[in-house]
Amino acid sequence: MKVRNLGHSALKVSAIGLGCMGMSGIYGPADDQESISVIHRALDLGINFLDTADIYGAGRNEVLVGKALQGLRDGVVLATKFGSVRESDGRVVGVNGRPEYVRRACEASLKRLESEVIDLYCLGRVDRSVPIEETVGAMLRLAEEGKVRSIGLSEAAPATIRRAHKTWLISALQTEYSLWSREPEDEIITTCRELGISFVPYSPLGRGFLSGKIQSLDDLDPSDWRRNMPRFVGENFAKNLDLVRHVQELAATKGCTPSQIALAWVLAQGEDMLPIPGTTRRAHLEENLAALDITFTPEELTRINEIAPKGVAAGDRYPEWAMKDLNG
Repeated sequence: MKVRNLGHSALKVSAIGLGCMGMSGIYGPADDQESISVIHRALDLGINFLDTADIYGAGRNEVLVGKALQGLRDGVVLATKFGSVRESDGRVVGVNGRPEYVRRACEASLKRLESEVIDLYCLGRVDRSVPIEETVGAMLRLAEEGKVRSIGLSEAAPATIRRAHKTWLISALQTEYSLWSREPEDEIITTCRELGISFVPYSPLGRGFLSGKIQSLDDLDPSDWRRNMPRFVGENFAKNLDLVRHVQELAATKGCTPSQIALAWVLAQGEDMLPIPGTTRRAHLEENLAALDITFTPEELTRINEIAPKGVAAGDRYPEWAMKDLNG
């Protein structure tokens, strides 16, 4: 397994990590036993970077990951997030970055994960009502107590990243990034590189859309949250299929799958890229890992830029109510 440095920490992580969000029902019914088998298979294949959050499944995802890691915790770089507040029925009720909440959230995550330490603790969304210095200061105190090894941010604006980094060295910035979500290239990735912060692209396969396996809404479970996302709705869906067809054509010429093209492209953007594609199937996990062996010629990269320029996707990344919490 190829490894890459995790920002300013002493940790080294697999070049491809595993996002665990989809294992707790957001994309349809969950199968805990199958999900645990996926995590175990990932570890067997050399993946040591696992990502979860307290909001996924209202805490159930952390419980699942903790269960899967029983007796296997050593060597795993475990990342989790806090900040977005969700009720037990799934309703998102806001963002909380107050210092007292940071501590409560961390201790609750440690309990659910059945772990003594969180390797990468991330602020999942920035609380605009609280100075970022106060939130990060509370995270620093947790590190001083040995409960956290390194810290990160998610969906933070460049100015916020800089302010946070002055309080304590930020090791990672997590933001959606893929062939249909290239907005971070404008300023965020440049800021991270200037400060030595690793970039953790989530949804590098466009929430599965870039795999080519979703050709209509009928391919999604009735309970799948993607049915409410703008890029999966109406005319946007049809327009976005055009991008997928181009990716499929390129994949056919390379003798690989569209998912592998999309993931290999993210990896090719730099050694500071640590993508965390999610999956609930072992076969998809192994397909994703094969992207590590794919390289592109300059001509192929030019072609990819032509078929997937910035702004190519039709529709916003999230519903309107969730967009307001991005780039905080």
